[in-house]
Formats: sequence, C-alpha cells, structure tokens
Amino acid sequence: MLCLNGIMQNLHYAKLMNVLLFRDLERLQQTGNFSQAAALANLSQPAFSRRIHTLEAWVGTSLVDRSHQPVRLTQAGEQILEAGMQALSRIEQERSQIREAQSLPDKYVVTFAAQHSIGWRFYPTWLQSLEESYGPFLSRLRADDLTICMRDLRNGDVDFVIGYTSQAQKPEDLGESIVIGEDKLIPVCKPDSQGQPVFSFEDQGVQMPFLRFGESAPITAHLDPLLHENRLLSRLRVVYENSMAGALRMRARAGDGVAWLPKSLVKPDLDSGFLVRTGRSEWDVDLQIHLFRNMEHSNRITRSIWSFLEVRQGVPLVVIL
Repeated sequence: MLCLNGIMQNLHYAKLMNVLLFRDLERLQQTGNFSQAAALANLSQPAFSRRIHTLEAWVGTSLVDRSHQPVRLTQAGEQILEAGMQALSRIEQERSQIREAQSLPDKYVVTFAAQHSIGWRFYPTWLQSLEESYGPFLSRLRADDLTICMRDLRNGDVDFVIGYTSQAQKPEDLGESIVIGEDKLIPVCKPDSQGQPVFSFEDQGVQMPFLRFGESAPITAHLDPLLHENRLLSRLRVVYENSMAGALRMRARAGDGVAWLPKSLVKPDLDSGFLVRTGRSEWDVDLQIHLFRNMEHSNRITRSIWSFLEVRQGVPLVVIL
C-alpha cells in the first residue's frame, strides 16, 4: 500500500502532474470503457486516453489492462488509485476547512487541554461531532497530565480542560465542569491462540504481571479504590509502570501483562482481537468525561460553546459502546 505522505510528496514535486487525473482513472474503473469514462469527464475519447497515458507515464507502469473488455485496472492501477483518492480526499477536506475558517467572523482559536488517554481517541471523535452539531470553529489541542492541564486553565493559557472523574475523584474537586461523555477502565491483556486471556484471574495462587499507571498519574486515583476494595493488589505483580495509557496499551498488546485501560482507547484492539478483557466485569471502573472551564478567562465564543454543551449534558455527542 502506498504511503499517503509519500504520494502527497510526489505530487508536490511532480510539477506537471494533475491530481485530478485520479478522477479520470476512477471513472475508467467504474465504467470499464474509455468512451463512457470520457463522456463522464466531458472530454473526447482521444483527450481522455492521453490523460490516462500521462498518469501511467508519471507512475512508470501500465495502470489499465486493455486486453479485456470491459477494461480493468491492473494491480498497480488499483494501488495508485486508492492512494490518489486518499490524497484528493485530504486536499478537499483541508480546502473545505480553510474556507470554513475564513468565513468565520471571529478568528479566535479555542484551545483545549486533555489527558493523554482522552486526547488519543475520544477527543478527535468528540470534536468532529461538536463541530457538526454546533458549527465549525478554529481549535487546537494540548495533551498533557491532568495536573498540568488544570494549571494552564487556572493561568488562562487554555480555554477548556477535558478530564476523567469518578466516584473516587469528584468533578467539584477540580472546578466548574459539565459532562460531555462517559468511559470506563477495564482490565485487558493479550489473547492466546484460542482468543482467551493469556493472563486469567481464574488461576488461583498465580500473581498476574501488572502494567500500572504511576503513583502520580491521575488515573491511579480512580483505579486504586477498586484494587483495594477487591483485594486485588495481592494478585498483581508490577512489571511495568508508566503514566501514559498509550504506553501501557502497547505493552499489553505485546503480552507483557494486565492493564486497566480506558475502553475508548482499547475498543479498536478489542474489536480486532489484539486485546481481550480479563477478570470480572464488576472490576470495571466507571468514569465520566468532564469539560472544565475558568470563567475568569472566557470570551463570546467559549461562552457560546459552553452554553451549547451545557444543555446537551443528557445527550452526549459520543457514545462508547
């Protein structure tokens, strides 16, 4: 599969290359006929054929198998078409975002700060849903430890902070907030060849290798009460420690141990079978995802976004199944 960055770079340096030629190749794939594809492109057949030859010359190999009727793309043709359409989609998306941004009356950039594990998967999906329902606005994200995010919020360096709360750590302990989503910490590990957990808590008397968040990591405050309440610490042997959920996820996928990780982070791994749940379902830790603000540092746009989300607290933009 061609790398999207690579194809974009090649398109940049190939001065005579017209990216819209990929549209012609797509029309040819759809119709299997040069005349029909030329009609869709509002071109004569000779002109259309020359455009396909131009693309083939740029790639350096035949992209169309002309020995069959209807014609069909070669393997190279299929490969370059997929990469080219991805490049076109990216270009058109960026153009659309630029035009939308230029049409905004206020060019203020809304700055969000989020815990690393939230910024990895939840935030991009949530932001897209927010812009689709609220409307487009300029924004940027800082991903960091929650304590640093909250410090920046107090100092007015960011507009909003997105962080986890739970029964162990109430949102009012951190400041003014509204609920924008839900998540949970779940125990996961690598599966064996039969799809069963490599590390099973059913094996009595066996200590599970534990991939844990560091003592100073905010997620530890949500997880520790569960571990104490269910007397799980005696069943766990710490083999790796990191404050970033992404690092623990990679070690869990490698089969190094058990980790309690946000479901939003590992859901793709569960769906694809790279990770499986282990332990009991009652060992999940329910989390709420809150949006925090500092009213002393606000403006018309941030107040408008807050008001929009405040009335939608009962209808989250993102639902994690």
